[in-house]
Amino acid sequence: MIYFEDLPLEREILDALGELKINYVFQSIYLPDGKTVYAREALMRPIDKTVMQLIDEYTKLDKLHILEVATFFGAMQEYLLRGYTEYICLNSFPSEYFTEAESKAFGEYYGYPNGLGIIEILEYPYNSRLACEMKRKAIRDQNLRIAIDDFGVGLNDMDMVDMYKPDFVKLDRELISDIDFTPHKQKNVEKLVLEFHRRGMMVVAEGIEKKQEFNYLLGIGVDLFQGFYLSRPS
Repeated sequence: MIYFEDLPLEREILDALGELKINYVFQSIYLPDGKTVYAREALMRPIDKTVMQLIDEYTKLDKLHILEVATFFGAMQEYLLRGYTEYICLNSFPSEYFTEAESKAFGEYYGYPNGLGIIEILEYPYNSRLACEMKRKAIRDQNLRIAIDDFGVGLNDMDMVDMYKPDFVKLDRELISDIDFTPHKQKNVEKLVLEFHRRGMMVVAEGIEKKQEFNYLLGIGVDLFQGFYLSRPS
């Protein structure tokens, strides 16, 4: 379980973090060979409930910021303990951003993940232009990269791509499932791949569960791959 007691944060935040019972697992993102790990996405795993139950609870309590801080500090704790060296993908609510004090505390405790951090913008619960501006500033200041997670569902559409101008766009499982024999999905995803490449963005296919899906996506120029076919979170 992740422990937060020693972090150089304000007491109010530490007390709120101390109420959480969570772990983090990682799911790998692969290069086109399907074997070489490019990045590892941190996924929150609460001990006593599902992650969506926890998010819903904290949304109603207006405490999503606590989960934002927990993810960055907790996932980095687990990432370093495991000795990983690839890119680390950290999920971020589109409504939240670090305060200056929190950013400083993170850098002092873990060191800034310059060049290795990818901030993945989640598709829920609501968007904030201020949060977008603050995240883009952090990206410039700390040499981070940004991804739109689960493109095609929730908030994450072309408007979000235009707003964040990400380095990566991750295509949701809804766009990918059975793409190897579904013509309308093939046409849609091929169009998206061409458009995102035109904008200089890398495309990640999420939720790949079959070899046939992987092979099709490889053939149309998808850049990176993630899903149970390649590896499960661990």
